[in-house]
Amino acid sequence: MSEDRWNTVLVLGGIRSGKSGFAESLVAGAPSVRYVATAAGGEDDPEWRDRIEAHQRRRPQSWTTEETGTEPALLVELLQQAGPDETVLVDDLGGWVAAVLNPARQPNDDEADVAALAAAVRATAARVVLVSPEVGLSLVPVTPVGRAFADALGTTNQALAGAVDGVALVVAGQPTWLKGGPLAPVEAAPVKPAPVTSRPIAVPTPSTPAPPPPPVTVVEPTPEPEPERATVSALSGSTMTLPLVASGLTEITPGMDLPLPSSDSGPDARERLAGLDLPGGGLGALDEAVEFAAATQSTVTPRAWTTARLVVIGGGRTGGAVAGTDAGDVERRLAETESGTGLLGRLAGQAGADISVLRTATVGAMEDGPVADEQAVKDALRQGWQLADGAADAGRDVIVLAGVSAGIEAAATAVLAATTGAEPVATLPRVLAPGARFDDAAWMVRCAAVRDAMHRIRQEPRGATDILREIGGLDIAVATGLLLGAAARRVPVLVDGPLGIAAGLVARDLASQTRHWCLLPEAGTLALVKQGADVLGLTAVLQIGLDLGEGANALSVLPVLRSAIGLASALPVHPALLGEVGDDGLDDGLDDELDDDLDDGAGEFDPAEFAEPEPRGPGPATTGV
Repeated sequence: MSEDRWNTVLVLGGIRSGKSGFAESLVAGAPSVRYVATAAGGEDDPEWRDRIEAHQRRRPQSWTTEETGTEPALLVELLQQAGPDETVLVDDLGGWVAAVLNPARQPNDDEADVAALAAAVRATAARVVLVSPEVGLSLVPVTPVGRAFADALGTTNQALAGAVDGVALVVAGQPTWLKGGPLAPVEAAPVKPAPVTSRPIAVPTPSTPAPPPPPVTVVEPTPEPEPERATVSALSGSTMTLPLVASGLTEITPGMDLPLPSSDSGPDARERLAGLDLPGGGLGALDEAVEFAAATQSTVTPRAWTTARLVVIGGGRTGGAVAGTDAGDVERRLAETESGTGLLGRLAGQAGADISVLRTATVGAMEDGPVADEQAVKDALRQGWQLADGAADAGRDVIVLAGVSAGIEAAATAVLAATTGAEPVATLPRVLAPGARFDDAAWMVRCAAVRDAMHRIRQEPRGATDILREIGGLDIAVATGLLLGAAARRVPVLVDGPLGIAAGLVARDLASQTRHWCLLPEAGTLALVKQGADVLGLTAVLQIGLDLGEGANALSVLPVLRSAIGLASALPVHPALLGEVGDDGLDDGLDDELDDDLDDGAGEFDPAEFAEPEPRGPGPATTGV
């Protein structure tokens, strides 16, 4: 059994319950997945083909598709032959049972087929997730064929439930583990540490008590393991927690093919908002957050984020980039965050987020030469990717990116100028000293440093790693790796400051899909952030002029975003519109079609009537993470 307590899982759920999406999330971290489609027939049905194509669009291109069609034995053979380094997703067993009951195979020992499948699942060395319809909660079908299908499927589900390590039931998009399950369920609340009494936290007003310090993990940079040893460990490691090198990808390079959020769920969710049962005009600007959550969760009724992780990246620089910076003050704020106190600690506690802190090494002056060497940049990219892996493996459903780095404003300005041609003088933030005083002399020194750096690299390559090595630094490299890893694991990231914007611009040149997993919760006051977000195509959800610092802006508005997303999924459609759409805001035509199928007589057997749509998609893809 793998480190997270399962190698085989059965995912049950009704029609449109979200079972397929949940099953796909269980294997989202695998470097490649063998997707087994079991449905047969339906080629002449346009609606059936459309549903198949919808399944195909949400799967990474690194997955391969195999079909069992009308031959149930093919699934047994596939599971028997699958190796320990493979991940298999079978979606779904309704199509397999329909093939077992096919009159063309009768007379046949159907129970022996079910027993053979259960034995293959129990003995397989691969990581396997099986999806199956749960039909036992509905009315008894009125047709003989329908009753035979329901009975056979129930028998199959019982047999497989006894053979697998874990069983999950998905209802309305919400999974519940009936047997086994991962060590860190998605809904698990972060553990609160013991109260600290030796250092009470001063609060602005007695009526607003400070929350308990959130859990904090201080990540120590580790040297890159030898590729040979990493590959060996990957063969026996958990599929969902494989390190980056275990996928066979030895370095992060431009052109990586990462997953994209759903292109349909977001617009459909926004359209659904117009029909909600609200006395007013709706959610206003918060529609953007609902659409983003729907797209990244592949559902028109997204779940409000409940398990956030604040990732704080610390770093330092030398030269003109840090003019006017109090190094002691930067260190104090970083130390407070590591102890769960200070501004970020307080806001994280209020938001129920845990904290992961990573310090990077101090880099050189950008005006004098490259700020870091190539190997250090590669290691930092990997470290960021592993931070995203850690958040996903811990069940976190959203990442908030924050930076506590000396000179990050100048470095981000240089990155914006190098990647977009923006004028540094127009985007470099002013230097703010304690007491709300501006240090314009320090700003001019920083501006000169950026100008000299841009002159120095005017004839140098402008690739992603080149930018990080020449002017970006290790903190931006770690943040870039985090965005890449989060996209690979389908975890949304909230960015709101120079570090996140600079990382987004660099990550865009490595994998263009990353920007679609980023949300700008609040526009803030910095021209650097607004212009960079515009280049990335990020529309700020709110524009209330917060200037609390990177990460703090996003944490401050996170409760508002959660409320909007929760309302969007919980509120029903206005009663006056129920004649046009169902309670879920979707067309009732499909439900009527299913009801009509149950009312039909026992006509000619068609397996497509009893199985959910299964992609019959493209062959093996050669790209991806």
